[in-house]
Amino acid sequence: MYTHPLQLRWADVDSYGHVNNAVISSYLEEVRARLLDDLLPSEEAERRRKAFVVSQLEIAFKAPLSYRKESVSVDVWVISARGSRLQLGYAVRDVKRIYATATTVMAAFDLDEGRPRRLTDEELAFLAGYMKPEADEAQSN
Repeated sequence: MYTHPLQLRWADVDSYGHVNNAVISSYLEEVRARLLDDLLPSEEAERRRKAFVVSQLEIAFKAPLSYRKESVSVDVWVISARGSRLQLGYAVRDVKRIYATATTVMAAFDLDEGRPRRLTDEELAFLAGYMKPEADEAQSN
């Protein structure tokens, strides 16, 4: 599992006084990008051939997240990785509460060819390091 703290911004808050649902999606994207950045090649041409694209996103909003100065943590972990498919799980939380849980299904994708590609052995080895034990995952839901 990979955990990253995120500082809330006043601009993240909607007219109801809590972080907007669409912003929660952006939080997931930011932390996912940080996790995958260590996996992606540094050269742009190679990054295009070894990209990942989101094919499905599902978010369960558990509690309103009100603006405050304290950061929240976003956990991300690998649920499964095989073939050309990668599934990630998330929790937006602090020490007291889980505000949202989510999953994304991603495709390993070659942007130049415009089609899915298979995950490489190196990618699978990297992703295996971020698997979350099933007992922990049940507590997040």
